[in-house]
Amino acid sequence: MTEIVTLTINPAIDIFVNVARVEPTRKLRCSPPKRDPGGGGINVARVAHRLGGDVTAIYPIGGQIGKLLQRLLEREDVASLVTPSHVETRENFTAYEESTGKQYRFVLPGSPLHRAEWEAVLDRLASLAERPIFVVASGSVPPGAPDSFFARVARHAKALGAKTVIDTSGIALAAALEEGVTIIKPNLVELTELVAAPLDRDEDRIAACRKLAAEGRAEIVALTLGEHGALLVTAERAWQALPLDIEAVSTVGAGDSFLGGLVAALADGKPLDEAFRVAVAAASAAVLMPGTGLCQPEDVKRLLPQVKIKEIVPALA
Repeated sequence: MTEIVTLTINPAIDIFVNVARVEPTRKLRCSPPKRDPGGGGINVARVAHRLGGDVTAIYPIGGQIGKLLQRLLEREDVASLVTPSHVETRENFTAYEESTGKQYRFVLPGSPLHRAEWEAVLDRLASLAERPIFVVASGSVPPGAPDSFFARVARHAKALGAKTVIDTSGIALAAALEEGVTIIKPNLVELTELVAAPLDRDEDRIAACRKLAAEGRAEIVALTLGEHGALLVTAERAWQALPLDIEAVSTVGAGDSFLGGLVAALADGKPLDEAFRVAVAAASAAVLMPGTGLCQPEDVKRLLPQVKIKEIVPALA
């Protein structure tokens, strides 16, 4: 039985280079590029697999870049179920400026998909021979796909008897929540936009998350707060994790590593608070990696004992 199925409707090849300085007009001499398979669900699949999860990734591919994406993912021993696209799979570009330590990220929208193409991705999910424990849909919605795409994923996951995990933003996230899901993983900007209210205090953040749970829109809200740690909230309980005292090399992939760690731990039968600790360790391990690298299992294992979480009691309304 496949434990985890991830779905990525807008996959990409992530290209990373070093450059001495970013300047206008001049030719910028870069290091040899590093290419990684990318897109939210694909990154979650890579992390969950590294941490011992049984994972299958569903995604569309087009052209030579799409074929490269599939080869790179299968090189990591992550099983793929691909569907064809008439357009070339997109690329994203990240440049690390050596003189300042800053990163410049260029994220492309992806080319428009035909209706038959995004429906084929959903059909792949609906026709799975084995029922997964978790269906994770993560990332952006490309042009041509409807804002309701993630809601449709949730509907299919329910029909499979799977727990649904959604990591997207804006209208697509709001639509998925109307369907009702198991877990969402917004960052603070995304949650603030969703609830249309300022969330300057932890009390306000917990209350907003708990309201989503109480309304049956998301059973669990994992709110990532960057350098300020994370919150994990259900209708009855809430935990807070403080950030680890480490020097970040790159924040790219931290959120996907968090979610991959969380789902892998839950699929392994770990209780919610322990899975939260694994997620925080995975996100922390990711920021130690340069460029578009994700967390490594040895770093997760090393950092896990350092992760401190506390349950917030009494629960705040």
